[in-house]
Amino acid sequence: MTSTLWWRDFRYADGVMHVKKTGAAVPVEPGVIGETLAWMIFHAHVEAERLGRRADGPRIWFAPDAPRPWYLIWPAAQLAGLRFVARPEEADLGFFFEDVTHSNPPATHGGLSMINAACTDVSKSRVAQVFEQVSGRALAVDPEIWTGSMVGKSERNGAHDGRVETGPRPAGGLVWQRLIDNTAADGCVEDLRCPTVGGEIDVVFIKRRPVTRRFENHNSAVSLAEAGAVFSADERALISRFCAAMGLEWGGIDVLRDRRDGSIWIVDVNRTDMGPPTALPLRDKLASARRIGTRLRAYAQRLLAGSPPNP
Repeated sequence: MTSTLWWRDFRYADGVMHVKKTGAAVPVEPGVIGETLAWMIFHAHVEAERLGRRADGPRIWFAPDAPRPWYLIWPAAQLAGLRFVARPEEADLGFFFEDVTHSNPPATHGGLSMINAACTDVSKSRVAQVFEQVSGRALAVDPEIWTGSMVGKSERNGAHDGRVETGPRPAGGLVWQRLIDNTAADGCVEDLRCPTVGGEIDVVFIKRRPVTRRFENHNSAVSLAEAGAVFSADERALISRFCAAMGLEWGGIDVLRDRRDGSIWIVDVNRTDMGPPTALPLRDKLASARRIGTRLRAYAQRLLAGSPPNP
């Protein structure tokens, strides 16, 4: 289903690769080139495994956009034997897929169920609002009266433009949140990227970077962990409630654990997340994609059987 002309998604100018759909700008540097090569090796393994098995899972139609191979949904679905189709009349299920922060609700197509149809806003302010709703703890702060450290970010998903400031100060057109101290003993920050399906988590990507590069997208190291080894049952229940309130049936959420009191904070949502992370070892990339794909296939089958989507 994915067009072979995927390079039309990008525009190159003055050493920077621009993503047309999202507006993201990625400088073409040696680190980026290395990550691209690592991704290509992973993609080759996925393709070889896909070609060696029979696709016999539910047929899924994506709209308004088809996922490219670098989005996590691609390897997860391919390794689980799910089938991508080009038209809604050929599909068992629809999948609302658009890599932007705010979307209009998707059009309906007969009685076709659409995964993520209710998730149309993944802005930073919406994430903070929903997190406070389900946890009772405020992530957002008013920068004009806040007197401690805080993080300023743009609303746009995937911008990686956060900065730490000390309040009070003018808002300056940014979204402001309390600073969560997620530093480890060695001075690295740890982000817990959680791929979710139907509000459930199987695996967690533990992403580490020096604190001086807190908001960058390039990780020093990434490891794979079982969800049960990272989060308690109560924490996983909180994450499930959050996903339900966001209307998020598929997507990645970023969770930070505050080292001062051990509490978790959901700070970001990406319903079209990319992955697995390029710094993850190849074996773990494949294992995680298989696990997530198995969860997605079971979720799709549950929807088709008419069972409740979020157990």
